[in-house]
Amino acid sequence: MSDFYHGGSRELQDRFDTRRLADRIEQRLVVDHIGDTDRAFIESRDMFFLATTDTDGLPSCSYKGGDPGFVRVVDARTIAFPSFDGNGMFLSMGNVLQTRKVGLLFIDFEKPRRLRLSGEASISLDDPWLQQCPEAQFIVRIAVTKVFPNCPRYIHKYALVERSPYVPHAGCSTPVPNWKKSDWASDVLPKDDPAKR
Repeated sequence: MSDFYHGGSRELQDRFDTRRLADRIEQRLVVDHIGDTDRAFIESRDMFFLATTDTDGLPSCSYKGGDPGFVRVVDARTIAFPSFDGNGMFLSMGNVLQTRKVGLLFIDFEKPRRLRLSGEASISLDDPWLQQCPEAQFIVRIAVTKVFPNCPRYIHKYALVERSPYVPHAGCSTPVPNWKKSDWASDVLPKDDPAKR
């Protein structure tokens, strides 16, 4: 019996006669480690989507972006990425503290490809890599449990127009987003927020 699929997956696989295909995909494509090709792909991405759940099972999905290479493959079973200043809600990262379970989706929109990864995440406020990540609040490390490709046929083709100017870089000031200067936010920002300078 597969531990990859649950009753809901099996019900739909049987309804649409895809159980054999699903089992073959699990046998051939789902692994518990990151190989060289997947490592190169992950480390070339400048964004990914992060799925988390809280203790009640309420899901959250967030976009994480940076320069290519902001996600590091530490070893075949571990990845890490910096968490930068956001809107202060900490929905995804709060879920990590509660349940640790995460799913990541990496996409190449120019040469359609996508890769899914799942595992258990932890947050480190004193990770050795933190010193090399300007303006990162902490480092998220993920112990990988599953890695597998997804069919790319429905990926719409996009070209990169411009990288975000808000991605922190060593040796230069990161611009303050306009929303932090608005009336509804400016008086409740953290005491050391750059928008208060």
